[in-house]
Amino acid sequence: MTLPSPIPLDLAEMIAARLRIIGDPTRIRILDLLRDDELSVTQITEQLETSQQNASKHLGMLLQAGIVARRKDGNSSIYSIADRGVYELCEQVCGGLQLQLTELSALVQGTR
Repeated sequence: MTLPSPIPLDLAEMIAARLRIIGDPTRIRILDLLRDDELSVTQITEQLETSQQNASKHLGMLLQAGIVARRKDGNSSIYSIADRGVYELCEQVCGGLQLQLTELSALVQGTR
């Protein structure tokens, strides 16, 4: 998809809202846990070493944004990734961070 230029205000607000949703360390860690498998709230809580209330709050935000999906299994809620495109964004950010780190390392070592 090619973004229009200039980006209309409504679209800019939607993009910013999406970035705010994934721009939280706990939510990024949840997305990482769900990368290869679906998990229950209990499993996510245990792996993140956080409270069920905290994990549920973050999962609710990701669910409302359409990034994760939820299904019921008895009394448990099972979460999975609904929008795998979120991983492409994370990888682009990590690539930029890696480039910055390489440049910083070169500056510190005086090789640049």
